[in-house]
Amino acid sequence: MRGWDDLYPLPVPPSWVPGAAVGILSLHFIQKLLFPYFWADLRYLLKVLTYGARMEMYRLQGRIVTVLDKFVKLAEKQPHKPFLIYEGTVHTYRDVDRRSNRIAQVFLQHEALKKGDTVALLMGNEPDFIHVWFGLAKLGCVVAFLNFNVRFRSLLHCVSSCEPKILVVGADLLGTLEEILPKLQKDVSVWIMAKDSKLPNVHTLLDKIEAASEDPVPVNRCSANNLKSAVLYIFTSGTTGLPKAAVISHLQILKGAAGLWAFGATSEDIIYITLPLYHSAASLLGIGGCIQLGATCVLKKKFSASQFWNDCRRYNVTVIQYIGELCRYLCNQPVKDGEKNHKVRLAVGNGVRNDVWREFLDRFGPVKICEFYGATEGNICFMNHTGKIGSVGRTNFFYKLFFPFDLIKYDFQKDEPIRNKHGWCEKVKKGEAGLLISKVNAKNPFFGYAGNKRHTEKKLLCEVFKKGDLYFNTGDLMVQDHDNFLYFWDRIGDTFRWKGENVATTEVSDVIVMLDFIQEANVYGVSVPDHEGKAGMASLILKHNASLDLEQMYKQVVTYLPSYACPLFLRVQEKMEMTGTFKQQKFQLVDEGFNPSTITDPLYFLDNSKKAYVLLTKELHEMILSGKMKL
Repeated sequence: MRGWDDLYPLPVPPSWVPGAAVGILSLHFIQKLLFPYFWADLRYLLKVLTYGARMEMYRLQGRIVTVLDKFVKLAEKQPHKPFLIYEGTVHTYRDVDRRSNRIAQVFLQHEALKKGDTVALLMGNEPDFIHVWFGLAKLGCVVAFLNFNVRFRSLLHCVSSCEPKILVVGADLLGTLEEILPKLQKDVSVWIMAKDSKLPNVHTLLDKIEAASEDPVPVNRCSANNLKSAVLYIFTSGTTGLPKAAVISHLQILKGAAGLWAFGATSEDIIYITLPLYHSAASLLGIGGCIQLGATCVLKKKFSASQFWNDCRRYNVTVIQYIGELCRYLCNQPVKDGEKNHKVRLAVGNGVRNDVWREFLDRFGPVKICEFYGATEGNICFMNHTGKIGSVGRTNFFYKLFFPFDLIKYDFQKDEPIRNKHGWCEKVKKGEAGLLISKVNAKNPFFGYAGNKRHTEKKLLCEVFKKGDLYFNTGDLMVQDHDNFLYFWDRIGDTFRWKGENVATTEVSDVIVMLDFIQEANVYGVSVPDHEGKAGMASLILKHNASLDLEQMYKQVVTYLPSYACPLFLRVQEKMEMTGTFKQQKFQLVDEGFNPSTITDPLYFLDNSKKAYVLLTKELHEMILSGKMKL
């Protein structure tokens, strides 16, 4: 009897097939072993190249397509889709487009604004921030975002540095306006988001918006001739002390707006923005990212840890933005039932600490943390597309081909890059901390700061590896490991980070030495356990025969400094230590910290509950370390 195999013989594969299968499997295992991130890197690189190719295609076609152009098209394409949700009220793409048209019409009728003129915007998080921003952009104006935490002298400096024709102020910031109004330049026209005003020579905007036309302004007013032309000024704290107006071009906005898309967000996502809109993360990555996707944004007036997850559930939020501190605040909230009951799938931001990253995932569920690195004014960006805990991104041969950068040796005592006997900078080895510098070229330009050529030049390094080369100095120390992951290490110069904000030590010192009993002030940052960044501390030298007036000190710092810049600790010394180049010595002071058990000098602590500086005792020190005293 014939068997089944005789009746239906199985086909015999060619002799080379088993060998090929073994070869493919071997290659797969070798790739997994030696190049575990190959496919993830390739996918990310293809996304970057696709976006770049699209912009290049527009350029070759003679088309300049900006983020504002994309928004206007979306208002036509999906007019009824929610663009902004604020305090329960929905603002569709059409709503925002039409109200921004009204604002453009008001300024077109009442002010002699020319294309390219600057308008400063001092407003908190609210829909009218975006309406005013878009309305002015439709007139071809450069909009300067002012930090509403900045007060008095620093705020006046910000206004004067960007030379605005107009200052627009939110209704909830009229107190801040009253502080600076007497010393504001007379040629700056002031407008407030109100229907009436008791302030002299101040114009009202709300009443005029209601009467204005919704018709678009002439297209030639907002059309861009060059992607590299300035469209925003975003202020950033630098090592010089006072905020600097970073010039933001159409090109930078387009790159920033692609961030959410690059991390995998889609038009179906709902993005939750609690960060201040004057910050590039909220405005470029958040609002710009929504426009790039055609998505919906939930805007919060101010971050609230207690309301955060309730808001996410209420509005079906799928993407959140964060800074490291924000994640820590959420983790510090009392544990509740159902904390993983939400739809958030992506968290995009920077500065989250390793332990907070792990705790966040354990507590709130499988949210993909999308950490990135990028300075507001910088020309380099890294994105952690693999989700490796602690890393700000990764690099490879191809990425460096398109975005050339290096980590170079840095002299911490001299506060400058190390150069060899030939005058060239030297690269650090993998695993060593080095100063991040990125090459400045036509594809990756540095646009500098408005109204200050000296500050722009200070951020550039010349003759780095060869004659004629030019690099942007990020001021950040980074480490690249053997798997090509990059990690943020620290900041250089007279800047530290606290509460998610950069604190310029010289600005704080300038405010303190205004007091008649202070001879000298040396400000620096000290580490506090379980807190992101560094808390401000000031070492003080009193004038001869003068005594420390703690009440006056408290009043001075809270009046003239943002809350995050007020020194939490004071140390009174007899003599100020100096470096060999006659700079204030900070390294030893930083190492000594604020421990009253090891420091014999008098120490004081800013107790916000008492609204006063109080003596820092051993008991109070223990409370701070244990987390019982809120900072």
